[in-house]
Amino acid sequence: MTMNPDFAAPHIAVLGGGPGGYEAAAVAAALGAQVTLVERAGLGGSAVLTDVVPSKTLIATSDLMTRVEEAAALGIRLGGPGASAQAASDQPITRDDLHADLRVVNERLLGLARQQSEDIRAGLAAQGVRIVMGSGRLADSGALEVATAEGTERIEADAVIVAVGAHPRALPTARPDGERILNWAQIYSLEELPEELIVVGSGVTGAEFASAYNGLGSKVTLISSRDRVLPGSDTDGAELLEKVFERRGVRVLSRSRAEAVERTEGGVVVTLGDGTQVTGSHCLVCVGSIPNTAGIGLEEAGVALTESGHVKVDGVSRTTATNVYAAGDCTGVLALASVAAMQGRIAVAHIMGDHVTPLNLGHVASNIFTSPEIASVGVSEDDVTSGRIAGDVVTLRLKSNARAKMRNTTDGFIKIISRKGSGTVIGAVVMGSNASELIFALALAVEQKLHVDDVANTYAVYPSLSGSLAEAARRLHVHL
Repeated sequence: MTMNPDFAAPHIAVLGGGPGGYEAAAVAAALGAQVTLVERAGLGGSAVLTDVVPSKTLIATSDLMTRVEEAAALGIRLGGPGASAQAASDQPITRDDLHADLRVVNERLLGLARQQSEDIRAGLAAQGVRIVMGSGRLADSGALEVATAEGTERIEADAVIVAVGAHPRALPTARPDGERILNWAQIYSLEELPEELIVVGSGVTGAEFASAYNGLGSKVTLISSRDRVLPGSDTDGAELLEKVFERRGVRVLSRSRAEAVERTEGGVVVTLGDGTQVTGSHCLVCVGSIPNTAGIGLEEAGVALTESGHVKVDGVSRTTATNVYAAGDCTGVLALASVAAMQGRIAVAHIMGDHVTPLNLGHVASNIFTSPEIASVGVSEDDVTSGRIAGDVVTLRLKSNARAKMRNTTDGFIKIISRKGSGTVIGAVVMGSNASELIFALALAVEQKLHVDDVANTYAVYPSLSGSLAEAARRLHVHL
């Protein structure tokens, strides 16, 4: 990178070391800025230490158990090569043959989280970022005050990026105790698999944990205040997931609001709005998050907050205070690590006078890590059916995909949405095994405004799940 010799490197202070903070720090350092990053718990923030990395590692174990349990359909039996064919055929693998040692599972996932955190720290240090461990607050629009183990330090800066994240929201009548009533940051302290887990909340987090613990062997009840799981997501995907849940033994209580959660002598009891009580061994409360913006000097420094406590930002991550920017979950824009990182990068570009493209949430690819996964990007089918967008929609079920049949993973579909008239790809949903990987090709098509024929005419490996991407695109071809 060639720097202008007359360029005066600014000092950028970053408060918070999650994806929004550490990405901003890395990019700023690469552009020649002097960077100080303040973090109170560990690099990577909750995304790495208590949320995304641990939960998806747990899900990886659960997915493997589910695949092994379903291996009988692929001809796999218990017994070594010396067993007779008849003896082997009498011993298909069942749930009783599998056991998840939750202590080992949780030790592994927390170890991976710590390792990832240290990798982030090492990468930032190699780039020259100064890392200060401590609790910081905004002293004014150009300074941070940090309480460290050695005392209090004042950090003067030309610009400040606030990336303080969020923490699990608790219900007043369902206070987590870390033993029987848990939030998503506490559940990794368990050493034994919950016999009967009640999950309160059917959004992304609740659905993912319900799917994961069902796969690990818990009896799961999912309580949803809405008429279905995953409200706001693709309707076809949510409905199919409910069918998979039913097949795998997950009990879904729709239109049931949890009013209170209490400990009993041997477990928990959840009281619903109609007075019905649901009993279990443990309860996981997944009812959203609260930004970590209270008591850190934001409003005193002129940073406006919403009624929910989120930092108000514009398209280039600016707050209402001069030279103060914000990124990540504390902004309430979209609670995804990829969005937080993009907000951080945009903030740095604006501070440094680099090329800036305002945040575009219309092109964000996201994934729900249930089994099967549900990934999406761009406009939804609801946008089309409601008339908000003029588009054409094609849905191709994985039941017809040769590779899915071979792997016995036919729950799912490919859905592509093109703009009516032009044929440009404007949205997509992928449901199935590895949907989080498959969606990238369609996200690229949305971002680069590719025509459905561009996707259709790209060679796909046969057999492959990605072959259905090309096939779905071919069905959107318009004969001229």
